Amino acid sequence: MTENRPPLAIVLLSGGLDSMVSAALAREGGFRLLALTIDYNQRHRIEIEAAGRIAAALGAERHIVLPLDLRGFGGSALTAEIEVPKNGVGEGIPVTYVPARNTIFLSLALGWAEAAGARDMFIGVNALDYSGYPDCRPEFVAQFEQLAAIATKAGDEGDRFTVHAPLQHMTKADIAREADRLGLDAGMSWSCYDPVPGNMHCGLCDSCRLRARGYAEAGLLDPTLYAPVQ
Repeated sequence: MTENRPPLAIVLLSGGLDSMVSAALAREGGFRLLALTIDYNQRHRIEIEAAGRIAAALGAERHIVLPLDLRGFGGSALTAEIEVPKNGVGEGIPVTYVPARNTIFLSLALGWAEAAGARDMFIGVNALDYSGYPDCRPEFVAQFEQLAAIATKAGDEGDRFTVHAPLQHMTKADIAREADRLGLDAGMSWSCYDPVPGNMHCGLCDSCRLRARGYAEAGLLDPTLYAPVQ
């Protein structure tokens, strides 16, 4: 790395609002961005297009869309022929949980980070207004940092990696406000798990409900295009 040049960070960019804000905070923090999007053959593949728009808008130096077909494993409403729940955010871990998804994604980000000479990774996980996924908790982020320290050549040589989760303790309203403060066009992001024809959010899945509630609680205009209520 050239002396006095800002450091690189790998930003996991799904195309959703949370990852958009996380990446923008990395940029605000002085990092140069390398954006990583995983095309895991998810039901809501439209979010990959959103990730491309966001990466360009944030000035990412490179954006990799990495194919990894998790439909081969299944086990989730996002990667198998399982119906996406539309009855509201409930108790327990919902069927939209993709087995070990954030562990897999951070492992890939770690590989690129070591190869690129980056020592910082950003992920938009959140442990307040979320669907209850275990790989969104602070304990998971902390333990992955420990794993990175012993699983890599850089870590073995004492060059530690940092996993940044800047939204970890924010509500969805906080995240909506942060997007507004950062001057982001949140309308280019995508949250819905079960897209409706016409590139509209269904408005009923957990992710749509959390997004809509966040904007309502923040007192901000929600830029999301939702399908009409039937």
